[in-house]
Amino acid sequence: MHERRADDGPNDGVLAGVRVADFSRVLAGPYATMMLADFGADVVKIESLAGDDTRHWRPPVDARGQATYFGSVNRNKRSVALDLTDAEGLAEARRLAASADVVVENFRPGVMDRFGLSYDEVRALNPGIVYCSITGFGTGEGAALAGYDLLVQAVGGLMSITGPADGEPAKAGVALVDVLTGQNAVAGILLALRERDRTGLGQRVEVNLLQGLLSALTNQAASTLATGTPPQRLGNAHPSIAPYAVFHAADRELVIAVGNDKQFRALTEVLGVPELSGDARFAGNVDRVAHRVELTAAIEERLAAASAAHWVDVLSAAGVPAGLVNDVAEAIAFGAALGLEPVAEIGAPVSPDGGAASRTIANPIGLSASPAVYRSTPPALDEHAGADWHQTPSKGPHR
Repeated sequence: MHERRADDGPNDGVLAGVRVADFSRVLAGPYATMMLADFGADVVKIESLAGDDTRHWRPPVDARGQATYFGSVNRNKRSVALDLTDAEGLAEARRLAASADVVVENFRPGVMDRFGLSYDEVRALNPGIVYCSITGFGTGEGAALAGYDLLVQAVGGLMSITGPADGEPAKAGVALVDVLTGQNAVAGILLALRERDRTGLGQRVEVNLLQGLLSALTNQAASTLATGTPPQRLGNAHPSIAPYAVFHAADRELVIAVGNDKQFRALTEVLGVPELSGDARFAGNVDRVAHRVELTAAIEERLAAASAAHWVDVLSAAGVPAGLVNDVAEAIAFGAALGLEPVAEIGAPVSPDGGAASRTIANPIGLSASPAVYRSTPPALDEHAGADWHQTPSKGPHR
């Protein structure tokens, strides 16, 4: 076993001193622990000897040759590789878990139990532990089901309302359910830490992908419960608002998102067809929803006269919500143009000749007094072998 070390110095931030033993891998768990690490939590990522699966999901790779998938959710952490089937490796894993404030794991239910790392076993050593378990379908009848994002998008109803009305069901273009679940995990962990401040005792936090998705279905789930009729795919149209969709201009697509009658009147004025707002088919939102096909044709006939960028400019100036359908690079540039600083730089230059530092998408949570800090790039596997916790403990009990 490597000599234990507390390297990189203590963290700053609102969560400084909070120790997180991160047994998670792939996306939902690592996303959650990265959010905590950005605000100062001391996160030790405990990996198998082969490493997190996403280390091997390549291409693409960054300037260091590291898989960008892994890099997207593992900054500000330290990596320790342990073989949990080996007595020495398991003892070290148990030591880290028992001395942490937070344990995060997303194994199938029962796996941590087999290693003596269950919530009950860790709590017996550390009553203050906040133990977060992330599963696909909970710990009951769905415990044996594999929690892959695509699978949950399918069985959780998201694909049934995504895609063209006359086409096949479609998934979101990113593992959205994993990200939502990671955010739920962060919220649960922070709630449990707040309760521990009051009682001195930890508790178990359980989140799962399916419930996270069902909650995120919001209005679509509410309409199903209220009417008994599940919604159908409408492509880029909205079931309750029109015009609120993607439209074609002379050169490319744009979105027009009209939310009320005032905005609709402004739209018709800008397009040079004010008579549409007086047409009985389009007089109110309910009418526009009922006649969305005719309305879309009338709008696109006018949009064909100019570029999408032109229409976005004039519509926005008139108070009509509109925007280009950007690719990801354009979206990042758009955020930068708005002064949102969507990209942060971390770590040392990637090359000895002073090449650019590693770039990362910034944490979306802004705190005025204690903002997120980008201290270190995603670690190499076992880069921090033998690492111990930083020396500044949290206020909560560790044993």
